[in-house]
This record gives sequence, structure tokens and C-alpha cells, in this order.
Amino acid sequence: MRRFSLLGRLAIICSLLLALILSILPLPEVIAPFRPDWLLLTLVYWTIALPHRANVGTAFIAGLLLDVLLGSVLGGHALALVIPVYLAATQFQRIRNYSVWQQAFVIGALAMLNKLLIFWAAYMNRDIQLDYHYFWSIVSSMVFWPWVFLLLRKCRRQFSLS
Repeated sequence: MRRFSLLGRLAIICSLLLALILSILPLPEVIAPFRPDWLLLTLVYWTIALPHRANVGTAFIAGLLLDVLLGSVLGGHALALVIPVYLAATQFQRIRNYSVWQQAFVIGALAMLNKLLIFWAAYMNRDIQLDYHYFWSIVSSMVFWPWVFLLLRKCRRQFSLS
């Protein structure tokens, strides 16, 4: 029994570490604005699949790690991840019943909220301008959601996580 609990935690942690790596991976300047928000996608999946294992606390710690890795204001990404994950956690039963394509639109709304919170935190720290390229990652997050969902669901079923 204890082995499965440790294995479940390890699978969630490894998927979050992979999402962190994909979030900081350098991309060519042409496609950098289209980078999906891998960490948000992974956190939302684990929150709606296993809300008792991944929750707002997990999002806060992952956000702090992302802040450290990106060298941004400490707590900016943490706040921007906590609020969408909290909304997903409060509505996880409803989101589970949606089809994957309907879930993609929910992910789009959560990614929009995440981007606006990140922009707000950066704007409060320094004077920056909002560019239209900033929102392309929302569309790519919606497009990549079905594949992230299917991949993480396969991982969850293979390790019998519950």
C-alpha cells in the first residue's frame, strides 16, 4: 500500500518537473510566443483527476519553482497558478464530465486568467506594455490540451494512481 502511494507521488512530481523543463526550454524567437503553458496544463490535469493529491499547495510550490527558474518576481507565477488551479479544484467534478474539447475551452479561460495575472504582477513591478503576441500561448494551450490529457491519463492508468 505504501509503495503505491510513493509511486503516485513520484509520477506526479516527475510530470511537474517535465512541465517545468518544457516551460524554460529555449525556443526560436519565431515560435516562442506560441509556447503552451505546460505547467498550468499539467497542474489542471492532476487537479481534476486526483484533487486529493494535487491541489492549490502543489500549484503554489510549482509556481515558486517557476519564478526561481525564470528569475521573475518571487510569487508572481505562484499567484498566477494558484487562482486557476483553485477554480479548477472547486469545479473538478463538473470539468471531468465535459468532453476533452469542451475541457479545452475551460483550459483556454484558465490560461487567459493565468496570463492576465502574470501580466498584472509584471506590470506592478515594472512598466511593461501588453503585446498581442502575449496571448498566442492561450490558443496553443487549448490545442495541446487533448494530447496532454491523454498522455497524463495513460500515465495515471499505467501506474494505477487513485
